[in-house]
Amino acid sequence: MSTRRKRPQVDHYAYRVVWSGEDESFVATCAEFPSLSWLAEQQWPAIEGLEALIADVIRDMAQAGEDAPIPISERAYSGKFNLRVGPTLHRQLSLEAAHEQLSLNQYVVRRLS
Repeated sequence: MSTRRKRPQVDHYAYRVVWSGEDESFVATCAEFPSLSWLAEQQWPAIEGLEALIADVIRDMAQAGEDAPIPISERAYSGKFNLRVGPTLHRQLSLEAAHEQLSLNQYVVRRLS
């Protein structure tokens, strides 16, 4: 039985397209492949070009026995993450939470949402 992951679908990755005044083109990027980008005169060709490039990279990775990144949208999340802040900010947040009669966690979640 193989432990190899299923190859992700290229269109499941997190893409972004922005205008670059410097390049006078649209630039497509992908969160899961931060070193790759594609330039085009229009938005959709920029994404299509980057998707084709990523498909090639995933094929090359598979041939080399490497796993492609799991798309962000398909990853499992626990709902927990650790955040380090300085003592002054920690104190300030704790005071604000206490004034609102909330736990520090409830207060921070409310502030983030």
